[in-house]
Amino acid sequence: MTAEPMTQKPIRQTNQSKALSNNEPEMSSGDRRLFDLRWQRSLDDLMDPLMRIYGQHPRFAAMTSDLKKMLLSRWAERPADLKDLDLQRDLNPDWFQSEQMVGYVFYIDRFSGRLIKVLDHLDHLMALGANYIHFMPCLEPRPGDSDGGYSVKNYRTINPELGTMADLEKVTTELRSRGMSTCIDLVLNHTAKEHEWAEKAKKGDKKYQDYYWMFDTDEVPKLYEQSLVEIFPANAPGNFTYYPAFKKWVWTTFNEHQWDLNWSNPDVFLEIVDIMLNLANKGADVLRLDAVAFMWKRMGTNCQNQSEVHDLLQALRAATRIAAPALVHKAEAIVSPRDLVPYLGVGRHTGREANLAYHNNLMVQYWSSLASRDTRLMTHVLSAHFPEVIRNACWGTYIRCHDDIGWAITDEDAAAIPHFSAPGHRKFLADFYSGRFAGSFARGGIFQENALTGDRRNSGSFASLAGLEEALESGDQKAITLAVDRILMGHALIASFGGVPLLYMGDEIGLLNDYGFVDEPSHAHDNRWMHRPAMDWSVAKSLDKSQTPQAWIFQGVKHIIARRKTLAAFSATHPTRILQLGNSRLFGFARAGDAETIVCIFNFSEVPQAVSESQLRALGVSLFHDRLTDAPVPRDGGFVHILPYGRVWLA
Repeated sequence: MTAEPMTQKPIRQTNQSKALSNNEPEMSSGDRRLFDLRWQRSLDDLMDPLMRIYGQHPRFAAMTSDLKKMLLSRWAERPADLKDLDLQRDLNPDWFQSEQMVGYVFYIDRFSGRLIKVLDHLDHLMALGANYIHFMPCLEPRPGDSDGGYSVKNYRTINPELGTMADLEKVTTELRSRGMSTCIDLVLNHTAKEHEWAEKAKKGDKKYQDYYWMFDTDEVPKLYEQSLVEIFPANAPGNFTYYPAFKKWVWTTFNEHQWDLNWSNPDVFLEIVDIMLNLANKGADVLRLDAVAFMWKRMGTNCQNQSEVHDLLQALRAATRIAAPALVHKAEAIVSPRDLVPYLGVGRHTGREANLAYHNNLMVQYWSSLASRDTRLMTHVLSAHFPEVIRNACWGTYIRCHDDIGWAITDEDAAAIPHFSAPGHRKFLADFYSGRFAGSFARGGIFQENALTGDRRNSGSFASLAGLEEALESGDQKAITLAVDRILMGHALIASFGGVPLLYMGDEIGLLNDYGFVDEPSHAHDNRWMHRPAMDWSVAKSLDKSQTPQAWIFQGVKHIIARRKTLAAFSATHPTRILQLGNSRLFGFARAGDAETIVCIFNFSEVPQAVSESQLRALGVSLFHDRLTDAPVPRDGGFVHILPYGRVWLA
């Protein structure tokens, strides 16, 4: 089967707002009134993309009826405190864009062992200033290798090694009481091959075989394969797997145990909406939608970033906005700059698609500029491809995460910088961050080298890639100071750039690479576990009493977050304008708030840099007072001086 765009739209059904049958769930007249108002509010946003995708499908009429019944039922089941939260966020729809928002991301087992034990460490999160808590994959995975939990066996149960759904409800309730939101991962492109749907498909159930991409011969898979890329060429080559037991070829983009869902089937859409609302009713505030770029398949393309993906994401958001308005969606799309912005909504999807998306280009350009001591590419990419402000959406800004770093540097962007070569720069970065480049301060690993294209990605913790591991081993105090400053500069960058800064667990205390991952059989083949170390609570609990690099990092990050929260200009509702500073060692941008504009400047080198006062005045700086340190900036002779790896926020 192939999924192709529809060429005609049916006439919109006119009875969508009419009352349902007498089988409606019981609810108060006020709740029913709220549902009807929200249904009408989102009707166009929901039905327009659904008609483009499924309008010619024979089940379209039944699908829309089933969808409304489902939404009404899940709304009726929604707990009273969450309905109250819905009202709060209806009145404050840009809550997630606030300068008060700061994210913290972790694997539960590596943070606290069990889900319920997260509550034992809330004081650490509150001391840090985090109020957006992202539990890495915690739904029940397949046994054994589960791609870090992204091979999900059951969307409706918690991984039994972590806890239960009752634990999730208890934890999310406690987080809400402390003003914290909860983010849960939801994989949209695939399920584990052990999922209930897949098990039924294996047994020949045609309904569930249509939930996936299954073929009787390899003729069609070979045609698709001609334009597809391999995601994990080292350990999962190809995009299809043959299963002799039931004589089918199955689409498996990422791993053999991850079966791609067939989103051209409206039943898949209905199933996923129901799962989303179930998680929302258990207390999830944010759903991180994994691998969204791959959801739609089209012959002759790389089957990424197809237009139908954006229709699907709009429809999913519109559906949950009806029955769980407090919920927001975060798209995980690690793609090129040209393809990334649409996930936050452009054109007909403006203000209607994902609320959040990862700014992987900011992350890539941070590491690129740090290695080269040259910010020209960073300045070009972030000014040429990204709008200054986005309607009803914003970025998740980050320096490191659980995943590898893929060097998303295009030939087009590299060509804009004299003497830059995209292949050459990608090779340099892969070598630099694996410690193979002479003079590199970094310690990391090569991930998924593609022998055909030469592309390589990198693994490594923030601190190790930034030079702290090597500096500590050498005992070089100057190198230690520089490494700490690189780390703090990165945190100051994501705190001020615009969006929700996302801190990965342990970065706030400088956790280093964990080379013991090779001793765990299910991890040994995947060196991304190098940068997923367990939280070192012995270090975290002694930070106030020690004078160590780890304590310097924690106090520095804590200070950056506290200062961020005092600056209304850092709300994501305000624009971020990239500056041309005329110094390839410096990167800068202006955050134009209602009351003041803040100019943020970062020195990507170990050598002090200077900016003329006249240039800064032309940019709108009137007070040479650093909002980050809350002190005057050093200046003389008409110049402001930026220290090695310095970061200043000038009003």
